[in-house]
Amino acid sequence: MDRGYVDCERLYGFTLRSAFFVVRTKSNVLLQRRYSHAVDKTTGVRSDHTVILTAIDSAKVYPNALRRVSYLDVETGKRFKFLTNNFTLPALTIAHIYKCRWQVELFFQWIKQHLRIKAFFGTSENAVKTQIRIVVSVYVLVAIIRKRLSLPASLYQILQILSGTLFEKTPILQALQASDSDFEVLHSGNQLILFDF
Repeated sequence: MDRGYVDCERLYGFTLRSAFFVVRTKSNVLLQRRYSHAVDKTTGVRSDHTVILTAIDSAKVYPNALRRVSYLDVETGKRFKFLTNNFTLPALTIAHIYKCRWQVELFFQWIKQHLRIKAFFGTSENAVKTQIRIVVSVYVLVAIIRKRLSLPASLYQILQILSGTLFEKTPILQALQASDSDFEVLHSGNQLILFDF
């Protein structure tokens, strides 16, 4: 999670549920170092410390020790400091987990842009979650189809083709065939042609 999500009470909830987190720390978070762990600085990791929160309000809602990993990204020259409740993974892995977070955000951004849910059929928590799971499942299935069939079209194009042929009895390979490098919905013989040029 990014710095905007540093909420000690929420983070402690993750710990109580046996889940771990990696979050970028804010500069104003008051910490006290308890232990230092050896690091290989050639990997970009600068420090690996066991720390505790020292601000009264923060320490009250998160009483356990935390791990602070400092990492220098050689590509950008930026220094990052992460807090985590995971003490078993190597420090470099903690830094890479945070870096992979961006890919997850891009994935959900793509879903918002391309798999638009314009209206929910139900508004209860269960209904909304079910509909979102269906959208993600469709995305994953289309990604699998694209990879297995080695299709050059983007996922968005494939979804457009499939949505246009949803109620036709067209084999999937035929529907996804390239026509002059453009993916177009093939007209079945039983459909009327409005304009014959």
